[in-house]
Amino acid sequence: MIQVRVHGRGGQGVVTTAELLSVAAFAEGRYAQAFPTFGSERTGAPVVGFCRIDDRLIRTHEPVVRPDAVIIQDATLLHQVDVFDGLGPDGYLLVNTSRSFDELGLHAFVARLGPARAITVPATELAMTHLRRPLPGAVLLGAFAALTDQVHLASVVAAIQERFPDQVAAGNIAAADAAYQLVRAQIKEPARAQTD
Repeated sequence: MIQVRVHGRGGQGVVTTAELLSVAAFAEGRYAQAFPTFGSERTGAPVVGFCRIDDRLIRTHEPVVRPDAVIIQDATLLHQVDVFDGLGPDGYLLVNTSRSFDELGLHAFVARLGPARAITVPATELAMTHLRRPLPGAVLLGAFAALTDQVHLASVVAAIQERFPDQVAAGNIAAADAAYQLVRAQIKEPARAQTD
């Protein structure tokens, strides 16, 4: 089973991101569940969504406390909320930002994960380019597919098409594909450097 925790702020589509990931996994014939934390969240307040994916029936419904992957939709949460809680050295980290981990002050933490497991993606910028709206969720799922290989980009595209009307879906798909290509290129760079 892979367990994913999505951190963001109210209004950024955290719940939708977790749901789209579960639909993408389901499209591949796997079991999946997605749910948020509940409380008095309001626009701008920290929100957490959870997704589990497995090849067998998932019986647990508790919040994800030991995630295999953490997706951070809003980098301002990095020093406000313990977004890394429970993430082990074999986990994946995906952060929506145009800044590097060094600039974010996270070099030491990220070093234990390795370059093929932790990456930053300018998801909001890609969303603005393709959607003209600052909604990074679908964009980050394209990056997630490239980083983890837990779902295929085609499944993410299918989930987006199922969820959104034509024009909105087209923009989300273009942004998700751009993020996928960006992450694939970034993952290949460290591998190439190690073989040189």
